Amino acid sequence: MANATMTSKGQLTVPKSVRSALGLDSGDRVEFVETERGEFLIVPATRSVRELEGLFYRKGRKPVSIEEMNAAISRQAAKSR
Repeated sequence: MANATMTSKGQLTVPKSVRSALGLDSGDRVEFVETERGEFLIVPATRSVRELEGLFYRKGRKPVSIEEMNAAISRQAAKSR
């Protein structure tokens, strides 16, 4: 099991085995995601937004405009108040 010690400045050195497993290089970012059990996952945040293109593509589905997206967000925000 890999481990690390936090410095007085709150810094950690991610062990090489963990960096390799996560595909991390110098300058990459990570996110700390809290689970329902109060534990944290370390998730690489190194992907470009451009890599998401086509992720939700469905054949025959009409593309949604920015205006339609904004309207949907506004509707949901109004419901949650």
